[in-house]
Amino acid sequence: MRASLWRRRRLAVPATTAGPAEVGPELPSDATVNLVLDLALRIGEVQLASGAAAADVASTLVRVTSAYGLPRCEVDVTFISISVCCHRGTAASPVTSMRVVRSRGLDYTRLAALEALLRRVIAGRASAEDASAELDAISTAKHPYPRWLATTAWAAMAASVALLLGGGPMMALVAAVVTAVVDRVGRILNRYNLPFFFQQVAGGALGAAGALVATATGLVPPNQLSLVVAAGIVVLLSGLSVVSSVQDAINGYNVTASGRTMETLLMSVGLITGVAFALRIGVRFGIGSTLAPVSPLSFGTVPIQIVTGAAAAVFFALASYGQPRALLVAGVSSAMGVGAYSTLQAAGADVLTGSALAAVLIGFCGQLLSRRLRVPPLVVGISGLTPLLPGLTTYRGLYQLTVQGDVAGLSTLVLAMGIGLALAAGMVLGEFLAHPVRTRLSRLERRLRTPN
Repeated sequence: MRASLWRRRRLAVPATTAGPAEVGPELPSDATVNLVLDLALRIGEVQLASGAAAADVASTLVRVTSAYGLPRCEVDVTFISISVCCHRGTAASPVTSMRVVRSRGLDYTRLAALEALLRRVIAGRASAEDASAELDAISTAKHPYPRWLATTAWAAMAASVALLLGGGPMMALVAAVVTAVVDRVGRILNRYNLPFFFQQVAGGALGAAGALVATATGLVPPNQLSLVVAAGIVVLLSGLSVVSSVQDAINGYNVTASGRTMETLLMSVGLITGVAFALRIGVRFGIGSTLAPVSPLSFGTVPIQIVTGAAAAVFFALASYGQPRALLVAGVSSAMGVGAYSTLQAAGADVLTGSALAAVLIGFCGQLLSRRLRVPPLVVGISGLTPLLPGLTTYRGLYQLTVQGDVAGLSTLVLAMGIGLALAAGMVLGEFLAHPVRTRLSRLERRLRTPN
């Protein structure tokens, strides 16, 4: 914020008129104000559509408007819209602009390019006109990878999750093939603008049906079917804004948090409905399946867990069009989180405690890694937590309800929800604890760069 913008202005008034002096910042022309507000809103739209927290979006917009000489701006962020009001003193009317977020999706390359643009804008190295033109290019750019590569990455992620859960090579192969089919079908449904709820229903049903077919043909033993379905559930749950919902609620953006929570619950219910429907069909056709035994983790399995968890995060970031640097950071953050979770489980910690502490580590170290390697923190958080999503617990609850008719499945589903909340809250706490460390590191770097 520039001090020169905050000068007291006194207007010439007739001698017979007594009135207060006009107080407020000296602002650029109306055209520049409109350009800056439009630029800030479009930047916020890309961030919000990518799953950024409302507080981060609001902070970014305030920094952008201040960088271009609009120091008195109020920002309001909801789940589907962003509003910015620029106050222009006591003699001029405020200027308010709003933008609606109509689509959502993950493109980590686009998000990284936006972060680079933001650094130049805040540092004063890009004019509003140049920044607006560059933002147009970022928003309209095609995905850096072909769609078939994204499908392959989703399939490889499912295979990694199946191995992470204890499955063998055949289970991993079946999970990969089923996930690839689900992704391509979802792509076709998306072309017809089918609501995402029904896409989740179709994805869950196709994933479970594919696993049932593999069981019926003898490719997968009945007691290993749950691992294949659980891998598909993790893939379909990945990318949901659970962390952002908790972060918005903690920061006081209750409207945005409610909207995101409702969306997450709706997508999860759609997934559960599809899986439950397929399981009921399997029962009617006599395709037997049993729950895979839950064997406690040992310290000897921790290295395998770390490798498969890191691989799942890397493939998730690749499926979300991340650049090589983002893939590296995603793999490292996930390896730390999965390693911590596996070690705690082997030491006897319960699943909720292990999930929360692992998420704290991911949030803390992810913030420091993203700062050093200039990768958006959102990439680190979502990718790092993905292998820890409660896919197997969700499947166990569905199996108890739909196949066994046991109401204990409700408590298992509640446990799955608790794991998700523990991951999200731990992630937010880790990021909070990392902020003062990042500030001290920034000050130390500035001192080292300053010549004596």
